[in-house]
Amino acid sequence: MKSVFQQTLCAEQGFKKNYRETETSGSFWRSTVTDIDTRLRAARGLGKDETKASLKAFESLRRRGHPQAPPPIASDGWGGITEAMIKVWGRIPPYRGRGRPPTRKLPGDDWQYLQMIKHRDKRGRLMEIEAKVVFGNEQAVRQLLGENTAYAERNHLTMRHFNGRLVRKSLAFSKKVRMLAVSTAWEDLYYNFVRVHKSLRKPSRQAGKTQWIQQTPAMAANLARQPYTVRSLLFAVVPKQHLIG
Repeated sequence: MKSVFQQTLCAEQGFKKNYRETETSGSFWRSTVTDIDTRLRAARGLGKDETKASLKAFESLRRRGHPQAPPPIASDGWGGITEAMIKVWGRIPPYRGRGRPPTRKLPGDDWQYLQMIKHRDKRGRLMEIEAKVVFGNEQAVRQLLGENTAYAERNHLTMRHFNGRLVRKSLAFSKKVRMLAVSTAWEDLYYNFVRVHKSLRKPSRQAGKTQWIQQTPAMAANLARQPYTVRSLLFAVVPKQHLIG
């Protein structure tokens, strides 16, 4: 699994109504982990800052198939991701018998993490994009994950298009963090199980003609056999931890 990690700032509540920054109001960060090959949104997290949101997303990803180490990850230039990765998957090195026993977690030697950092001028215009290898062999990581922000930028656009609560300069912002969490859960379910992706379609030869089999991310990841409808998705039994976690 190769994944893209992105962070989205949900700050319209503070901009529009001057809500106080508390644990249940103000600005929140949303972190999302997306599989590059299947486009499946594998995990997400909400938090008051980048680190807290990243922690929740990585803890969810660890429960869903990556208990020992993170998958190869490419992300944007926001902070908190490295610290969250080490806190969730890092390990304390064994004590060698001399000095104080180690207490600090360290990253694994096999980790692969690429960060795409955007540099802007004083007016906010993009000047250049720097590819920074945080963990892993530089050449191998660049070759595996590429050096672009296309997946993250496309996901940002899709999120804000599907979920009105994430749109900038909108009156549709969430008044309660619970409703923000529920709306993002529903958005991810629809994206994974209902919406077909043109880039995931597979060719099929029938009667001498090529026909295309449309797929959702869940189908590409072998989690579903056919696209769900909204009705069938609403009637499906989904564990609570997958909805909110």
